Amino acid sequence: MEIIHISAECYPVAKVGGLADVVGALPKYQNKLGHIAKVVVPAYDTKFIRESEFEVTYDAWGNYGNHHFQYRILKEKTNKLGFDLYVIHIQGLTDRPNVYGYHDDTERFFAFQVATLDWIVQWEHRPDVIHCHDHHTGLVPFMVSNCIKYRPISNVPTVLTIHNAQYQGQFGWDKLYYLPAFDLWKGGLLGWDDAINPLASAIKCAWKVTTVSPTYLEEMMGNARGLESLLRQERWKSVGILNGIDNEVWNPETDAMLSKNYSIKTVDVGKLANKTALCNVFQLDPSKPLFTFIGRLVDEKGADILPDIFYTALEQHGDNINILVLGSGDHWVEGRLNQLKDIFGGRYNVYIGYNEQVSHEMYAGADFLIMPSRVEPCGLNQLYALRYGTVPIVRRVGGLRDTVIDIGDGGFGICHDQTSIWDVTYSINRAVGFYNDKKAFKAVRKTMMKIDHSWDRAALNYIELYQNLK
Repeated sequence: MEIIHISAECYPVAKVGGLADVVGALPKYQNKLGHIAKVVVPAYDTKFIRESEFEVTYDAWGNYGNHHFQYRILKEKTNKLGFDLYVIHIQGLTDRPNVYGYHDDTERFFAFQVATLDWIVQWEHRPDVIHCHDHHTGLVPFMVSNCIKYRPISNVPTVLTIHNAQYQGQFGWDKLYYLPAFDLWKGGLLGWDDAINPLASAIKCAWKVTTVSPTYLEEMMGNARGLESLLRQERWKSVGILNGIDNEVWNPETDAMLSKNYSIKTVDVGKLANKTALCNVFQLDPSKPLFTFIGRLVDEKGADILPDIFYTALEQHGDNINILVLGSGDHWVEGRLNQLKDIFGGRYNVYIGYNEQVSHEMYAGADFLIMPSRVEPCGLNQLYALRYGTVPIVRRVGGLRDTVIDIGDGGFGICHDQTSIWDVTYSINRAVGFYNDKKAFKAVRKTMMKIDHSWDRAALNYIELYQNLK
């Protein structure tokens, strides 16, 4: 099969969150199963794109409404990601350093989707599946099945994967003219709640809808920022497929970003070496249990209560714990997290921003990873933590519920039910006691590292889904 993945993110081309990790790994594993998976993303002004070698495969003009733009389809020459990577360069729209956050994001991703389909429709052959990821590509299923210019590919199945239903890409009906010509009576397929809603449109128009964990699929029926009834209506064509991780990238035995590589057999020595190196950089004590948070500092991750959680935990445990944070997001949260350094120097530190190497070092050096999420469609951080022998402390929600079993139930993590200061600090208290039971703690580390969350299983599930499309 030939599968075309269309996405706003792809690691290591451009990454904001877990979407990039999925799109950077799933196609590689699909290719290993003997299929042809390709990825199309915008050509941002990122380090990867500047330093990689591309060739022009297509050059044309496109438009959204009366806005005309020139675009180029560039193919990465060396196949170094394990799949064919195509980036779409649209001067003034895609060629910016950030993925999101611009006033004209609607126009940027509209042009990207139109350019992608204009390119595909002139191929001499037809792909077997067009796989769209999140709302940034959410208008593709509608355009493929309804726009006159794309009739030659109208029978190509489209699949939508919802990585996070909280973000839907809504914009006003005044921009309806952006779309290529279609029968206006089908305009209802675009709208939801008095706006054009790309995610809602994709849910209506895609042949299949997937989410990134079985539990998240069920949770969306009651919490999807206004799309609940639509998702219940389209439940018949929806399936939850748990994300995997790329074991070639996330492997403590070969990870070049670590101070010391280690395996299940050498986990105790290896993690201590990485913990010591990490604590030396951030002025912490490697003899104490190290708690970490890695991620976006936004409410859905529970970041708004992190400063109070950390303050309470550090007050309760005195010099007996360390806490290290890596993340960025809400400026108010960032400020409060920075303030804690002045109060708990030597026991607490924070890195505001994102650094891929530091994140790897933290997974390897930490004893615990805290994830008090309000919403967590799948969560990859807990899977990375397990792979590196770091105990996850998670709220039972979404993919966290699907992947982490509490130590009290014979599992390998510490779980709680609410995103609250009390619940998380109580879990930290449990974690300290567990850390001090050295025999049990070491045994759980080895159990975690044996769990296989690679993409092999998930890639096969997606192939089976494609093959059953009708």
